[in-house]
Amino acid sequence: MTIVASFEIECLRFVGPDGKPVADLPAFARDRGIVTGLYRWMVLTRAFDTKAIALHRTGRLGTYASSAGQEAVAVGVADAMAPDDVLLPSFREHGAQLVRGVTMKELFLYWGGDGRGSDFAGPRQDFPVCVPVGSHAPHAAGAALAFKLRGEARAAVAIFGDGATSKGDVYEAMNIAGSWALPVVFVVSNNQWAISVPRAAQTAAETLAQKAIAAGFEGLQVDGNDVVAVRQATADALGKARVGGGPTLIEALTYRLGDHTTVDDASRYRDDEEVGRHWKEEPIVRSRSFLIETHGWTREEEEALIGECGAAVGAAADDYLTVAPEDPGAVFDWLYEELPTAYARQRTDMLAGE
Repeated sequence: MTIVASFEIECLRFVGPDGKPVADLPAFARDRGIVTGLYRWMVLTRAFDTKAIALHRTGRLGTYASSAGQEAVAVGVADAMAPDDVLLPSFREHGAQLVRGVTMKELFLYWGGDGRGSDFAGPRQDFPVCVPVGSHAPHAAGAALAFKLRGEARAAVAIFGDGATSKGDVYEAMNIAGSWALPVVFVVSNNQWAISVPRAAQTAAETLAQKAIAAGFEGLQVDGNDVVAVRQATADALGKARVGGGPTLIEALTYRLGDHTTVDDASRYRDDEEVGRHWKEEPIVRSRSFLIETHGWTREEEEALIGECGAAVGAAADDYLTVAPEDPGAVFDWLYEELPTAYARQRTDMLAGE
């Protein structure tokens, strides 16, 4: 028998659960300003998350997907991107969208059911939130193909959960990305749960990263609670993509600390002991410990940051709550360039109250 192919999957980590470096740090992680900025985005994302859940509980926001425990994935990925790269987020990447320039008011509007929340004032070419699981992966390949055909040094980044890797959309997107060496980075935010289905029940693959091998490109794991590792892995993948090196699949190992959404009850399918173990590894505590250990972060700085983020989130929520509802006819306005007669009649009847 002759071995015709072999592969291995590496896992990248720079900062351990206790906040202490476990490998030589990349240059940016030795820059206090950069690390502080990453930490600020994660704290802001957690504060936004907490407020969004509170708004839902009081009937002022629709069904919402918490990102608690996954902030390092979203923030680390987005911070590594260039302004003219394109982000294609799933429904738990609030932190990435904030880093990219989407405002908290816009995110509140989106989760409140207002289509204007997807009309970003900032990253105009970033895609809106994708709720169908994995269906934005082919869109990422399409955007990357456009960049390649136009000769632009840009890349597309699609973030999705572990469950999405069991969908045909993702396999097809990875296959074409590998075949055409497209400048795209696929990031699997592996939070161990596809709603109520555990990672072990989804696939017999030892890692999700190795699914890239069949598509002909690199796959690697990264500690998804280590924002330094996530940022470095994404920067490396993007740098390769922009110069014609093709796609990369990054499996970021993390954990969903909350319910799948605000209408889920995760206690029905996992126990408190399991969740409690993962709270000890969550990314914000880890990053704070790293800042204290490596960059002399002080209690005064921590208190000031928490106050600043709380005030910013509160102001954004207040702004959101003062926005007048959209004209009900808006539900028809973006379906077609010219509304078909049947839909035009429905629009007229609805506005007339019939």
